[in-house]
Amino acid sequence: MKIVPAKSVSPSLAATALSLLTIAALVFTLGCNDTGKAAATPANFTLGINNHYLDHPACLLTDTRFPFETSDPAITKQMDTLVKNLLLEKTVETSIHVSRYTVAPAGTRYAPRFCYGHREVTGINSFTPIAVNNGFKETTVTYTYTMKEVPVWAESHDIQAAFPTMAHATTSQATDTIVLAQSPVGWQVPD
Repeated sequence: MKIVPAKSVSPSLAATALSLLTIAALVFTLGCNDTGKAAATPANFTLGINNHYLDHPACLLTDTRFPFETSDPAITKQMDTLVKNLLLEKTVETSIHVSRYTVAPAGTRYAPRFCYGHREVTGINSFTPIAVNNGFKETTVTYTYTMKEVPVWAESHDIQAAFPTMAHATTSQATDTIVLAQSPVGWQVPD
């Protein structure tokens, strides 16, 4: 049997091969583990929730069209606070006991929904175990948030008194839950 001596490998070729092996091992490790934006982590949940609320601001009115008429005393009281803050104008039809509201010049920027900011997550409190629902991995996340980009009119004491849900959301940290679904680009609120 004849022994043939091994050829020496150049140092640069050996370094290149070692680098390629290291990159391949790293890609394999990342591919096998649930990491990246699809991982079930508080940071990824925060990103998904914040992205959702950038496109879904909180608003006082959801299905209201102007001119708007009402004879309901509770709704009239709320709408009158928007009149007092120069966002709406009011006329009264005394013969039929109806108040009619139209958008004032100062309110055109916010009408018809009168949005008062968007949520920004300040912490993830908990989340349920991941479960498959309609073919997607989902979890229910409990989180705390504050409101961002709150307009000056929403800080008015009389508007906050008339709309207590808005007052709570804009003046303190609030807690809520939301369902998130895993997607290739990260966690998202299912529509």
